[in-house]
Amino acid sequence: MSLLEKSLIHMKKIMINYTISSTTNKWTKRIRKIDEIIIQILAYKKDLKFINNINYYCDFILANDKFIKDLNKKFRKVNQPTDVLTFVSKLSLKNKKEDRHCDLVFSIDTILNDVKKNNVNFYDHLTHLIIHCFLHINDFLHNNIRDYLIMKNIEINILKKLGIVNPY
Repeated sequence: MSLLEKSLIHMKKIMINYTISSTTNKWTKRIRKIDEIIIQILAYKKDLKFINNINYYCDFILANDKFIKDLNKKFRKVNQPTDVLTFVSKLSLKNKKEDRHCDLVFSIDTILNDVKKNNVNFYDHLTHLIIHCFLHINDFLHNNIRDYLIMKNIEINILKKLGIVNPY
């Protein structure tokens, strides 16, 4: 896995450090644009419910279906690829800010299939997925209809602010 990009965002008491790496060359030409999208999304940190006094370390891992299928099988017991997986580890040390280490794994193959099937812009769809992941790392789930609707409304609101039409 080669590291392609690294950025650091400091927002008052919130520190978000992220890296972008790729397991396949299918992502290479998209890295700079993805970095721009992440920065644009992070402008809405309040909407995304980032928490003060937490250090976030986010690794964006750009992969393919085989890579994500293996993770999905190992960690979710689902033997098929998916568009994105989000993993979060919370570390709290005595008298120290909490650290959240987050792996956000995206499959280019599934995303391209979804874009074609739904006739949507690749970067608009990826923006939506990144917003969705950021909500997950901030403790949002969609295990029931109420929680699903809360996440959906936040996603739609941020996408609208970014000039992206409602994907639902």
